[in-house]
Amino acid sequence: MQTIRTLEALRSGIGALRDGGASIALVPTMGALHAGHLALIEAAKRPGRKVVASIFVNPTQFGPNEDLSRYPRRESADARMLADAGCDLLWLPPVEVMYPTGFATKISVSGVSEGLDGVSRPGHFDGVATVVAKLFNQVRPDIALFGEKDFQQLAVIRQMVADLDFGIEIQGVPTQRDDDGLALSSRNIYLDDAQRAAAVALPRALGVAAKAIARGDAADDALASAREALIAAGFVVDYLELVDALTLTPGTDPERARRLVAAAKIGATRLIDNLAVPPRDHA
Repeated sequence: MQTIRTLEALRSGIGALRDGGASIALVPTMGALHAGHLALIEAAKRPGRKVVASIFVNPTQFGPNEDLSRYPRRESADARMLADAGCDLLWLPPVEVMYPTGFATKISVSGVSEGLDGVSRPGHFDGVATVVAKLFNQVRPDIALFGEKDFQQLAVIRQMVADLDFGIEIQGVPTQRDDDGLALSSRNIYLDDAQRAAAVALPRALGVAAKAIARGDAADDALASAREALIAAGFVVDYLELVDALTLTPGTDPERARRLVAAAKIGATRLIDNLAVPPRDHA
């Protein structure tokens, strides 16, 4: 696996990977890799395709009171994991390459970015859209893969790609979970033993609510019960909503695919998760 830190070397490296007609798959990450990231690498690997991963802890998507300074960074271990997983090229740009002196451009995606984390983390999705657009222009992939755990982020990127004619296929990869159901996240390392044990209440509450809504129970009642379960487990709930899986607006139509989405804090650690609620079955 090549490890590249300059744009000139990146362009040369991508050109070499494309020799012989290979396509390029990009897996953007912020490092602190876990099995969820490796599932993205595995999904990216196909005959005739080369896999590029990026690691960049993007400062513009962190708010002033968020965890940029303590976000886990373990470059050497991450590089070994990617190489072992079959990644062909690792793009490791420094901040001055991504945001050189005088950088003055921001991409803002309306609609899907405005609720949920868009309310809780003002400016977050502008930072995401801008850095992902830069990565797309730097790597020029044919396909890019993102985890469905960050469901709103995936929707924002799909909207941006469609609106700006990137011509890149965006593939969502199902959320990877620990044996007890907790979604894998780089932030899980912040949890102490007691918090980690309690954190499983998040996927469990979503699972119970999703099943209740799917069988026709009132969504408001299912959401209220889920919220109570989270509070009882020690969470402070940021949001817990049923949304349309495409538009992320309130999911009131049972004929459409919907998503239960949640963000909640346990101790100082904010966790997000989501589960699909299938459309009504008329069989």
